[in-house]
Amino acid sequence: MEARVKAGLWASMALRMGDAAGRPGAVLRKGDPDSGGILVVLRGREGLVALAQTRDGQGRPAWVRGTGAAPVDDATVDAYVARQVKRDPDLWVLEFETPDLLPPFEAVIL
Repeated sequence: MEARVKAGLWASMALRMGDAAGRPGAVLRKGDPDSGGILVVLRGREGLVALAQTRDGQGRPAWVRGTGAAPVDDATVDAYVARQVKRDPDLWVLEFETPDLLPPFEAVIL
């Protein structure tokens, strides 16, 4: 069994990595500090992408584009976030300014 990092600690780490990489971020919504899930919104030149946590076929952490492969507008991301928060009230929501829509942290995107 793989050790899991607490959500609040992971969010803090991701924000620091973003700042160090020149991709500032912010917490839009605090979830459960221990076991909450993470949703990341990437804001780029062409629009926004929402990344949701998942696991790959071998059980390793990965991310999926919850709003689809193409960038979308603010209203689409807001609606997606609202649906996810309704489903999981412990969810954290982070947002990063990323011109190329790539996360500032190591991520396998499925």
